[in-house]
Amino acid sequence: MTETLTIPGNLNKEEKYKALLPQIKALITGENDLIANLANITSALYFGMNFFWVGFYIVKNEELVLGPFHGPVACTRIQYGRGVCGTAWKNKETIIVPDVNQFSDHIACSSETKSEIVICAIKDNTVQCVLDIDSKQLNDFDDTDKKYLEELVGRIL
Repeated sequence: MTETLTIPGNLNKEEKYKALLPQIKALITGENDLIANLANITSALYFGMNFFWVGFYIVKNEELVLGPFHGPVACTRIQYGRGVCGTAWKNKETIIVPDVNQFSDHIACSSETKSEIVICAIKDNTVQCVLDIDSKQLNDFDDTDKKYLEELVGRIL
């Protein structure tokens, strides 16, 4: 079965999320395989929101290991508490970084990344994976992204 997501091009950020998230929820409803769902979520966000890089890092053996993603090649493993992803995992909270060059422990997987948001997927008070989204624009993420992406990530486990 092939799904086609439809997002009109003339919408603002919030309107795009409001159009995209119900389609993503419908796409993953009834599918029990986590990797399949993460793959479809990354693709839908990448194309629907026109992000530079979208991917999941999955907690395995005390580190974050690259999972499904869309965009340029990425760092494969991230240590607990390191970089934006590892810090979000350690703090169990969303982190918005307006300028990655100002984040003291930023791990530069791509020199084109200018801003970033990382959202934790938590089950039983334990981070299972993180959603990492990068932009080529400074200060590209805000509370609108946080609100809708946390809602989405809250439904994947």
